[in-house]
Amino acid sequence: MSNKAHRLYVGATIDLVRRVRQHKEKTYPSSFTARYNYDRLVYFEVADSFKLAKARERYLKGLNRRKKVALIQQHNPNWLDLSLQFDDLLMAR
Repeated sequence: MSNKAHRLYVGATIDLVRRVRQHKEKTYPSSFTARYNYDRLVYFEVADSFKLAKARERYLKGLNRRKKVALIQQHNPNWLDLSLQFDDLLMAR
C-alpha cells in the first residue's frame, strides 16, 4: 500500500479485496495506515499459501526503500491504484 507521498506499507492478507477496502475506509482509524492515509494499492503478489505470503512479506519488509520502489516501478511505473481495477468487487462486499 502507498499514499499520496509514495510512502510504503507492506502487509500480507488472505483476502486482498477486503483488506484494501479496510484501508480505504479507515476501518481501524488509530492504525498507522489510517493515520498516514495509506489507501492506494500499488503492488501485490499472489502466493500459494499464507505461510509463503508471510515469508515473502518478511523478505519485502527487509528490503531497502530503493529496492521496493524498483519492484513497484517495474510492474506499476505510474504508481496507479491497482484496486481501482476491482472496484466493482469492493462495492459488492
